[in-house]
Amino acid sequence: MTDLERTVLDFYQLSTPYPIEWPAEKNVDSDVSDDEEFKKKANRRKSRFQALERAVSTRSSVVPGSETSGSGVGNLVQKDEPDPLGTTDSVVRTLKQLSVPLQDDMRLRNRFLLSSTTFSPALFLSQMHATANTDSLLDGLEVLSRSIDQKSASLKVLVESNFERFVRAKATIDNVYKEMKYRGADPTPPRARAHSRHASRNSFRGSGAGASLTSPLPPVADPRKKNALIKESEYGVMGVKAPLLDVSAKAEDVWGPALGGREKEEHLRTVASSLDTYKEYVETSAAIADSIKRKDHESLIEEYTKARKFAEEAKELVQKIGDAQPNDAQLYRILVAARMWHDVEEQIRVFKRDVWRRLISPHSIAKSDTTPGQSQDEHMELITLLLDLGVEDNPIWVWLLSRYDFLKSRIQSTAERSKVEIEVLRRRLANAEKPSPHAIASHLRNVGRQSIENKPPTFDAADIVEFWETTTTFMNNLLSPQGILGEVIEFWQTVQGFIDGKTQTTLPVGFNGESKGHHRLSTQGTIDLQKGTVELVELIRDHIITFFTGPPPEDISLLFSPLPQSPGTPNPAFMSGSLTPTALRDPRFNLDINNIPPPSPKRGEAWEKFAFWPPWSNSLSGVHYLSKILVLIGSGASEMAAISPIGQGDASEVERLKTLVGVARERSVTALCAAWNRDAENIKYVEDWNRSPIRRDVTKMPASFASFEAAMLTGMQKILYISEAMSKPGAEDIVLPPSAKLLAMVRSQYVTTLYKALSGMVENAERPVKKTDDDWTMDTDSYVLADGPPTSRASAVGGVPVNAGDKNVRMLLTLSNLQQLRSEIVPTLNTQFENNFAIKLTDESKTIRDVLGQIDARLFQTYTRPTVEKIRAIIRAGVMADSWLPPDNTKPREVKPYIYEALLSLVLVHTQISTTAASLTGQMLSFLLEQTSRELLDAFNLRPRYTLEMLMQATLDVEFVAQTLSHYTTDRASELQSLVYQELDGRTDNDARTRLQSELPEMRATLKRLREASKAEFACFRKPRRPGAGQGSVSVSGSGGAGVGMPAEQRRETGQWSDRER
Repeated sequence: MTDLERTVLDFYQLSTPYPIEWPAEKNVDSDVSDDEEFKKKANRRKSRFQALERAVSTRSSVVPGSETSGSGVGNLVQKDEPDPLGTTDSVVRTLKQLSVPLQDDMRLRNRFLLSSTTFSPALFLSQMHATANTDSLLDGLEVLSRSIDQKSASLKVLVESNFERFVRAKATIDNVYKEMKYRGADPTPPRARAHSRHASRNSFRGSGAGASLTSPLPPVADPRKKNALIKESEYGVMGVKAPLLDVSAKAEDVWGPALGGREKEEHLRTVASSLDTYKEYVETSAAIADSIKRKDHESLIEEYTKARKFAEEAKELVQKIGDAQPNDAQLYRILVAARMWHDVEEQIRVFKRDVWRRLISPHSIAKSDTTPGQSQDEHMELITLLLDLGVEDNPIWVWLLSRYDFLKSRIQSTAERSKVEIEVLRRRLANAEKPSPHAIASHLRNVGRQSIENKPPTFDAADIVEFWETTTTFMNNLLSPQGILGEVIEFWQTVQGFIDGKTQTTLPVGFNGESKGHHRLSTQGTIDLQKGTVELVELIRDHIITFFTGPPPEDISLLFSPLPQSPGTPNPAFMSGSLTPTALRDPRFNLDINNIPPPSPKRGEAWEKFAFWPPWSNSLSGVHYLSKILVLIGSGASEMAAISPIGQGDASEVERLKTLVGVARERSVTALCAAWNRDAENIKYVEDWNRSPIRRDVTKMPASFASFEAAMLTGMQKILYISEAMSKPGAEDIVLPPSAKLLAMVRSQYVTTLYKALSGMVENAERPVKKTDDDWTMDTDSYVLADGPPTSRASAVGGVPVNAGDKNVRMLLTLSNLQQLRSEIVPTLNTQFENNFAIKLTDESKTIRDVLGQIDARLFQTYTRPTVEKIRAIIRAGVMADSWLPPDNTKPREVKPYIYEALLSLVLVHTQISTTAASLTGQMLSFLLEQTSRELLDAFNLRPRYTLEMLMQATLDVEFVAQTLSHYTTDRASELQSLVYQELDGRTDNDARTRLQSELPEMRATLKRLREASKAEFACFRKPRRPGAGQGSVSVSGSGGAGVGMPAEQRRETGQWSDRER
């Protein structure tokens, strides 16, 4: 097409150069020629509003580039215009480059021009910006917004510039009204005030009323009012109307009885006969009104069907009569039926409108809010009623669409508002002070005690528990069978029933089967309903996955505006299933717009990137509530997958549900492991140095740690495997086993927790203590309240506090605790871990045992080192002293004092151990006996030669120690004592050896005497009696000292064994 042809088409507003008929839009005022129109305009009287008329008639002049056809038909559409999104200065040229045939079709061109009334945004964006990305569209939106603001400013300037014209027009109208009302005379205002239209309208009535109250004389009538064009004078006809009415009334009084008596009688007789004949016609309308009032729908349908039959009979009668003249009976029957049908139809129309309103509005009541007396199938009753009455629109389709709109709006509003309320609670917790280690330890300590004391669980601080409860309620509202998901499933079941035709079998077909067509859903309608159900499921899934994976929301302005009240949105008055019991009236969320909770400060905490994790929460509350939430998510995902459009539709939908469960589980485990690690660092503060009420030789720390770890392993197992959700049909296809990555994360965190807990125990035992008078306190970060009453450090279950200010006491209790951990608790926890997660901790168990052994040895050495050093000093000083040498040719009869001193130091150690951690007594004393034997060996090695007297003294010293501590002897101690005899034997001559054998019986008697003399001092070393073992005490030298002075090997050969060697 050439440019000339295009110009001609644009000028004449044609779509083709060869039209076959005259365009309909060119027929405007076709009967008036241009000349006649020009003459009419020239002869028209000019008015004061000519400027406004001209401005309106020439609107096209303000649009640059607008077209005016040769026929006079105005067109505001421009030939071309720039892109409203600012990408180009010519839309037509750009589309021409994109091969869009705009030049040949003017109507198509107008759909791309913003100034046209047929502008199509969707077509414009799909063609003009088909390859645009998000950033370019956002830039275009900003350009369009600025353009709209500029045009709005121009319109505001236009109104301001013409304001005086509007004021003058208003004054002119008021003057014309005053002239019509008062016929040119100015009324006297009743009081001085500014004139207004309402004041002038009411001034006459106001003044007249005032005069009747204040003046006894009748008011003087204004002669101008008689024919004034006002309402009081009926606009000028009152003067004529009143005499005519008077004459008519007098004539009726005089001639009425005479003329109307017989006629009235005949009329009444005819009416009575007709009422008897058409009684049912007359009573039908009243019966329908009464049925509507009583809500008796069965009677209503029955009466309405009867009325429709009467109307159909009347129509058939009219068709039968045709063009013939009906007789009086036929005419009366037709009129009565028409009158009845008109009245009935009006009542039914109003009733239908109310039923339609009820059909689409009961969605404001959630499923969980239904009272016992309220039916969930009310919509079926309303649909049945509409089908019985007969309607043009399909009530089934209308209800399904309205239900879909309601569920979509309910999901959106509930989820958005709930997430904002959770964020408000999260910000308040984040901006609060960090809880002290003592507060954290109190909750960790309570885990084991709650099961003993049968107290309700208190996993964390009240504010944190409130956050968890709010989050759990949010998930319940979305995913529980009583929540929104239950309503979605019920909606699909209803849809499925209508699609399969099972529900329609109980529905009526209406009068003469007119509603039967509404029983069937179209193919497209069925597809749309399936897509709508999928969309509802996707909406729920998206909100949950965003809640778990997204960062905390920054915008909480939603709380400053109430939920919109419309038929498609839930009514807050009925939202008892919403986030909180008081719904939107919860005072915690009545925020001041000028005092919005600030975002949480960035401290580098792990929980800052989680919207679902409350700040400063411990792992116990997290594992408790997240296990519940994951069960809801797993069960909800399984139920969503069971919906046929999801499970039998696109496979990607099922994959998205699997992803939902997997992502929620992974994020929960990640957050839990971080909290678990932090609690492991704080577990040392659980130690309160109170004895366990079950085992007196340990504190409550092992039991608390075991309860804490057991609770974490149990909860983590529930989160990883979501076993409680596996009862749902098809759950095994949605809730997949945890990945190896998650299991490795939990495995690593469990082992790390043990290491950190053990390190904390050692730190508790070795931490220095500062004593102040009678109380004691720890250094900074102390975990015991020194200034509180003594009972504050004792448990209510019977725990007894110990002297935790003594480092030795702390180390003994810690050693006893470690012994219980190594022998009972850690193996039990390892077994529980292996059973819960089906993972063998072979390497980890060995490593844990080695670490426990190293920590035990470290504390053991730390505790025993001072005693060993003391014994070494005593023995070396005693053996090397000159007083140890016996006089020549004098047999020794006593053990040297250093032996008693060494044994008394062991008595003190025994007392401390037995009263603090009795289970460690044997281990400690056996070790100290070995060290004493070693020190005796080293001390005797310091003397080069031993005479018979010295040999006898050394034998008495060694054997007295061995027999006194025989209950704690070990193979190593026996070996060391044998080495002592060997060293003594090697440092003497044969004569002394021979003479020593002859002295052995006497030495046995001496040892027996010394043992009996020191029985009271060293009674603590005796073996305790067993119940029922007899009255005799255990002998400490079963052979009476036989074999004394002989090496251990020799005594084993001769059968001479002491009790310690047996």
